[in-house]
Amino acid sequence: MRHPPVRPDWLAQHREAALEPDLPIIDAHHHLWGAPRDPYLLDDFLADAAGGHDIRASVFIECETHYRDSGDPLYHPLGETEFVAAAARRAAALDGPRVAAAIVGFAELRAGAAIRPVLEAQIAAGGGGLRGVRHIAAWHPDPAARGSLATPPPMLLLDPAFRAGFAQLAPLGLSFDAWMYHTQLAELRDLADAFPETQIVLNHVGGPLGIGPYAGRQRHVTAAWSAALRELAHCPNLHLKIGGFGMRLFGYGFHEAAMPPASDQLAEAWRPAVETCVEAFGADRCMFESNFPVDKAGFAYTTLWNAFKRITAGWSAHERAALFHDTAARFYRIAV
Repeated sequence: MRHPPVRPDWLAQHREAALEPDLPIIDAHHHLWGAPRDPYLLDDFLADAAGGHDIRASVFIECETHYRDSGDPLYHPLGETEFVAAAARRAAALDGPRVAAAIVGFAELRAGAAIRPVLEAQIAAGGGGLRGVRHIAAWHPDPAARGSLATPPPMLLLDPAFRAGFAQLAPLGLSFDAWMYHTQLAELRDLADAFPETQIVLNHVGGPLGIGPYAGRQRHVTAAWSAALRELAHCPNLHLKIGGFGMRLFGYGFHEAAMPPASDQLAEAWRPAVETCVEAFGADRCMFESNFPVDKAGFAYTTLWNAFKRITAGWSAHERAALFHDTAARFYRIAV
């Protein structure tokens, strides 16, 4: 299973000027990667970010790229962190956004307490930029419902070996990025309750599924997902990323249309989900993300941020500052 491909010619059919170009933004979730996928490297992200929005900084999220290919397999992901740290240094020397101002890498937490020296090596490899770890848990018994390329085992977050590794994060000052489907969110509540000292951020609004057996069942999915979000919001160590809506799993199908969507179309489609997230968690625990280049299959970078600005146009200055910039800066300790 692959994410829909990015089609530059298709995206070029619709262009927008950036709304409110002076509103500071930290992109709380994006990737950089090389072959064998279609490469999306620093210059590609900078080109997307140059559309007129005030992108101050960004957060890189692990995506299994540039791994080492020799030595102890537990240390292979250090290659990704080294690759991104080098990109961050290059970006810092340019007159533009601080790309990868925070780095979230990967570590095989199922190694238990033995992962501690690997995490310490990851911190060193990040050159001061590593802030946390993501270990994807997105799993569903029906292959038609799976919208992630990852293939983790079921109930990963409940695995005692995983939890022994997870316990190493907080003592090292590291947070955890969680990614799973809405059908698994009770497992995250259990994890957050068991480790209240570990800061956790849930990716992509918690993955309410809209494909496979969930296609055409939006009311059912929304009811289950929103109830699960309200339960998660009781955990003060949990935050939420709002975005990822361009992924196939949500069922919006923007990538299947003859023309790329305009920001007012995106705003209309996303508004209920965005409002549900902020009502549950509050703006001070929510942050907007681009999820590029994955979401680039469905819309342009400038269009995406325009949509978020349209949705929040009538909100308070404090709420908007939190969602676009401040929550990510605080959670990922990005100096501003």
